[in-house]
Amino acid sequence: MFSLEKRCFSQPWTAEQCRAAFRQPAFAAFGLVETAGLAAYISFYHSADELEILNIAVSPERRRQGLGRRVLGMALQVAGKMGIKKSLLEVRESNIPAIGLYESFDFRPVGRRRNYYRAPDEDALIYERLVRA
Repeated sequence: MFSLEKRCFSQPWTAEQCRAAFRQPAFAAFGLVETAGLAAYISFYHSADELEILNIAVSPERRRQGLGRRVLGMALQVAGKMGIKKSLLEVRESNIPAIGLYESFDFRPVGRRRNYYRAPDEDALIYERLVRA
């Protein structure tokens, strides 16, 4: 049995990531937890109207169990209950599994950020969806 818990994760952030986090209205991370511990997590920034998904991660031994889908669905439900109207995220063009997951939740491409990632010429695709209450 899984539960969704608000979590705080320590991770080595770059100075740029820290500055970006402090400019955002709020940061949250939720873990999908079972008796054996953390199985998956999602982290995001949010304002009263918008949820920006930063990362979804699943423990390696649980990857084929649909937990990424489950934690994303639960986070979007929480966002709807908070009154958030829109969710967006950025994803690498080469991350086909993530793009498939987001599109299955009705995220649609709305733009591109050129050279967003550290590798040269690696763009980020921007996806967006309306959040239902």
